[in-house]
Amino acid sequence: QVQLVESGGGLVQAGGSLRLSCAASGRTFGTDAMGWFRQAPGKEREFVAAIRWSGGSTYYADSVKGRFTISRDNAKNTVYLQMNMLKPEDTAVYYCAARHLVSTREYDYDYWGQGTQVTVSS
Repeated sequence: QVQLVESGGGLVQAGGSLRLSCAASGRTFGTDAMGWFRQAPGKEREFVAAIRWSGGSTYYADSVKGRFTISRDNAKNTVYLQMNMLKPEDTAVYYCAARHLVSTREYDYDYWGQGTQVTVSS
């Protein structure tokens, strides 16, 4: 089993920044990919970004390219999502997820965190 714990959410004004963290523990050796997803009220959960622990390849949704950056600290088993130039439409619960191979599809992921709320005011 892999445990994921997100932190760093909060309330921020449009144009501001937040950094989310996702700490992984447990049997992490079987997971090479970490992803961030988000779910806004009344909407389906959507892909935001993903990264591979090995090599660090990154993937982004078009809606966040140029504004969000995903990174990882292998020594700390932690993945980050730096979010800049935030917009009200970025408001959502943000989840991190893990699986053995990188994917942008929600249903491919095996392990999920509890989520952290990000609210962007206009």
